[in-house]
Amino acid sequence: MTFDDVRMRGFRARADVREVVAWIDARPAPLPAEDVHLLGTSGRVLARAIESPVDVPAFRRSAMDGWAVRGAETFGASELEPLSLPCVGESRPGEPPPPPLAPGTAMRIRTGAPVPEGADAVLPAESGTEEGSTLVVREPVAPGRHVGPVGEDAARGDALLPAGRRLRPQDLGLLSLVGTTRVSCVRKPRVAVLVTGAEILEAGSPPLGTRIPDANGPMLDALLRRDGAAPLVRGLFTDTDPRIEEEIASVAADLVLVTGASSVGPEDCVPEIVARRGTLLFHGLALRPASPTGLGLVAGRPVFLIPGNPVSALCAYDLLAGRLVRRLGGRSPELPYRVARLPLARKVVSELGRLDYLRVQVVDGRAAPLTSRGAGVLTTTTRADGFVLVPADAEGYPEGASVDVHLYDA
Repeated sequence: MTFDDVRMRGFRARADVREVVAWIDARPAPLPAEDVHLLGTSGRVLARAIESPVDVPAFRRSAMDGWAVRGAETFGASELEPLSLPCVGESRPGEPPPPPLAPGTAMRIRTGAPVPEGADAVLPAESGTEEGSTLVVREPVAPGRHVGPVGEDAARGDALLPAGRRLRPQDLGLLSLVGTTRVSCVRKPRVAVLVTGAEILEAGSPPLGTRIPDANGPMLDALLRRDGAAPLVRGLFTDTDPRIEEEIASVAADLVLVTGASSVGPEDCVPEIVARRGTLLFHGLALRPASPTGLGLVAGRPVFLIPGNPVSALCAYDLLAGRLVRRLGGRSPELPYRVARLPLARKVVSELGRLDYLRVQVVDGRAAPLTSRGAGVLTTTTRADGFVLVPADAEGYPEGASVDVHLYDA
């Protein structure tokens, strides 16, 4: 877009959010792969599919404590008429395979131990007793029972995990089981976060006069980590700090988020910086809140202009910046929230042509809209159970209409 300086004049036109989403979805993704030690891969995204290089287990193993036997030799055994078999030797986990089992004999065996050649079943401990060197069989066991075959967990060449999978704790156990120590994962997106505003204090510090602590930095840091990124919080800047331009132009990151200094005030300099150092693609969206959101390219790297008001920052990140972060990291770009289909507790009015981010509480199974009270009131998101997106082609919804509620809690 041609740079339109909106400072002290306002936006003459606002881009459709769908245009920005289309641009994001057209970007190359995901990022290149990197090798990660197995113990650091929980939650990471697999860059390549994994096949089993081995059979697991590589031997027939016992699923029970008891005795290795030939199943057919136990047929007919009962409490009233038990059978007797000589008990020879023992097979224990982690020890070399025992000698073959001779016909008409049994061998004591532990769970996970190798089943001797010649045996085809394991008689559970509760189905027999040892009297000296003799096994007294009180219940028959069928051939094949309680014996885990070679490759029961995974056979050599089996497809274990597909590319693009976000690794679960049990996946790490399986990878370890087949002898994997290094895993090819999609590289985490490096995201620089610049927080601007002369009124902003360090996060967590007490409010001081007309100055307020930074809310956007901690919130964006947590959102980025949730989406699998590596945040680089670059500190606080006044709106006119020349370091803002230096950071945008040269920071070592895959994309940059700048909060504040993106609206129509006289010191909202970031849109002009992006236009001068690269290309300002969008500035001013048909979105409430977060209408001052923008997006550009500097040195080929995306730069998101995130409004300074915290609710707007949350909205702009989740719908737009977060979508790109998730794509770059190999995750689904869609909103990472559980969705519940619920009826509205009261009607909602929206402006045609604008996407609305409506915070709601779930009360008695219905979605109750919260009074907005402005994009700077962060408690509207902490009191809310989730949000509803009212699309640009709708003028609202009547009471009782079924809507998709994106729930903040997992």
